Order: sequence, then structure tokens, then C-alpha cells
Amino acid sequence: MLGEQGRAIEELRAEVAELRRRLGRNSRNSSMPPSADDLPGRLPPKRERRGKGSNRGRGKQPGAPGTSMAWAEPDEVIDHRPAGVCGCGADLAGAADLGVARSCQQLEVPLITARRVQHDLHQARCRCGTVHVAARPEGVPGSAVSIGPNLRALAVYLMVFQHVPVERCAQLIADVTGARVSVGFIHSCLAKAAGVIADVVKLIKTLITAAAVAGFDETTLRCGPAGTKKYVLAAVTELYSLFFLGRRTLESFREFGPGWEHIAGNQACLAHLVRDYEDAAECWPATVWPVQAQRALRGLIRAWHAARSAGQAEIPPHIRDPLLSEFRHAVLAGLSDVPRTPGPKHTTAQHPGRDLLEFCRDRPADVTRFCYNTRIWPTNNISERGLRPTKTQQKISGRLTSEEATQDRLDIRSYIDTARKHGHNVMTVLRSVMTGAPWHPPAPAPT
Repeated sequence: MLGEQGRAIEELRAEVAELRRRLGRNSRNSSMPPSADDLPGRLPPKRERRGKGSNRGRGKQPGAPGTSMAWAEPDEVIDHRPAGVCGCGADLAGAADLGVARSCQQLEVPLITARRVQHDLHQARCRCGTVHVAARPEGVPGSAVSIGPNLRALAVYLMVFQHVPVERCAQLIADVTGARVSVGFIHSCLAKAAGVIADVVKLIKTLITAAAVAGFDETTLRCGPAGTKKYVLAAVTELYSLFFLGRRTLESFREFGPGWEHIAGNQACLAHLVRDYEDAAECWPATVWPVQAQRALRGLIRAWHAARSAGQAEIPPHIRDPLLSEFRHAVLAGLSDVPRTPGPKHTTAQHPGRDLLEFCRDRPADVTRFCYNTRIWPTNNISERGLRPTKTQQKISGRLTSEEATQDRLDIRSYIDTARKHGHNVMTVLRSVMTGAPWHPPAPAPT
């Protein structure tokens, strides 16, 4: 009887420990988003204390791009002269002009008002008798009444780039421009833009396929009938972005990117590994190896940034090798501290941290590949940033009912993100879409 009670107590203790571990998961020790840290019942992550050795302060960092109110050449100059009556009783309108006493510049935008523009296509008869009719300008369809490319580009910009729901988008356009448009018009702008850039999206896929390094990621999206979900797949480089609505299957990945079977190797995201070791540190507080592994990984990330900024092809060995040695010793110490639970590998639950340690031991090249080639990123943050707007859209709009319209959004997002990475203004490239002449990304320069 006492033996059974003891076993039951141990099982309950293990269950309570596991529940506490799950409750304590947050954005610092797992892949949970920061928005979930303040959910009811969850323990918020511990705040990092900035020690004396930290070189990073609060606010804008040195070298980061910024904006300021600088004096510049004005687009318009308005003269203001003294008016009224002087204390002596004389009218200041007749006073002598002594020139400008001081100047003040103000940055302002003109009030936007939609204008109705009528295009009259004249005809002319040649001396030979042939009658010629003027061609329609770019962006003007053949219908008698239409909405211009600027207004269509604005609708797509608000819907896709700023995540404004469709009804609020129509209301915003009416409030700002005075133009009354329908919800159906907003949806038609998405479909039109997606159709125009179809070839551009194919080109982006080809350029990503030819890239030396690409990041891949996925996230869930509530799309389609109620109770179902889809996955947004992302393929991202430093110059191109591509998004696809699919499933979490190999067939869906192949549909997303045929030809990507040539991938030569993988690089694990060190940001995820650092968070996983944080979880291990909380589960095994009396051990040193989780902190040691984090310190080594963070040191390698900093060394990669320094080497890449200096134009070096790899992290210098005298910096890289000691950090790699520290990391390997941390993994070996962890494997010694955390025993493996006997049983089949893929069906037996292991102690917290054991799977992480075995991954780092069995696949060292996938953890440290970036150390020997600075073209490879140590983290996959660039791909995660590309997917983040999808979650923002879901929080604002909820479930997206049409899979076709959602893929249109993702295609437009691929086009916008790629254009922004090449330094182009979003509204400018969307306006070119609505005139039927979309911007095309150039091939990267050979290296």
C-alpha cells in the first residue's frame, strides 16, 4: 500500500511540474509570441537586467537610420508682412520694407480631394482620308466611367500593407478623399492587382530558387470555412519575399516551390535555440550548461555580425573556435545531467532539454554552418518578420473566408516586400500595377 502511494505521489509531482512548466512558457523560453505573455494565468517573462558590461542602451541605437526636422529648400514661399496700425497711428501698409526678419519652415501635406477627370479622345482625318482616334492614356479602361489608378492603388495599400478591413477602407477613402467607393470595388482592386503581378510573383520565385541562401518559415492562419486553418509558407532572402497559402505537408511545400529540392544544407535558427536553452535553464536551475550554451551561441551571433560587417567570408578561427568549444562542452555536460528515457525515439517523451541536446550533438553542422560562411544567417528572423504582418491581419480581421482572396493578398504582399527590399516606395510600385506596368525585381549582381 505504501509503495503504491509513493508511486502515485511521484506521478502527481511529475504532473504538477510539467503543468507548471507549461504555464511558465513565454516568449523568452519558447516560440510563443510576445502578445501571449500577458494572457490570464500566465507568468510574465523575467525582465533582463542590463549589467555594466552591456553596451546597448535604451532608445535609438548608434548608427541606426533616423529622421529629423532639417532645414531644406522650400517648395513654396509665402510672404507675411506687418498689418494694422502702428502705435503712432500710421497705417503699416505704407511702411518701408526692410526685408525678411526671420523664416519658419513647416512640413505639410495638401488636402486630398478626388477629382473627376474627363478624357476626350479626339479624332483626326489624314489627307489620305484615314480617320485616327487618340489612344486612351495608361490606366484608363474602355468603360465610360471608371476609377483611376491612384485611388485603386490607395485601396490596395490600405488593405494589404496597412491591414485596414474592407469596410473601414471604403470609409477611410471617403473621409480623406471625398470619393465614395463600394466594398465590391475594394475587392476588385485586390483581384486586379494580383492578376497584373502574376508574372512578377513567378519571377520572384525563380530568383529565390537561384539564391545562395534562403530562409523558410510557416505560420497558421484562420482561413476558409469555420473550424479549419491553413498555413502561410514563406520563402525569404535579403532581396526577395514569397508567401503561399497551403498546408503543413510535403506536397504543399512542393506546390509552393517546385525545384527547391536542390537545397544543399540547413541552418538551425539560433534565436530558437537560445530560447530553448532558456527553458532548460528554468527546468534545471542548479546546472550551468544551459547558461554556458546560451553564452556561446550569443557570442557566435555577435562574431558573425562583426565578421559580416567587416566583409569577411567567415568568422575568424581565433574567435570562432573557443566559442564552439564552449558550446560543445555545454552540450556534453547537459547530456550527462539529463538522462534519456528508454523507449522508441519518436514516441517516448523525454525530460525537458534532452531532445534539444541530442539535436545539437547529432547535427552540429546544422547548428554552426553560419560560422564558416557569413552569407548564411545565424537566425531566421528575416523570415519571421515577413510573416508577422499575416498575424497582424488576422488579429484585425479575424477569419479570412476566401482562400482565393487570401492568396491574392499574399501575392501582393510578396510584390510589396520585394519592392521595399529594393528601396522602392510602396504607393509608387502599386500605382505602376494599376497602370498595367508593374515593377520587376532585377537579378542580383554576381558575387
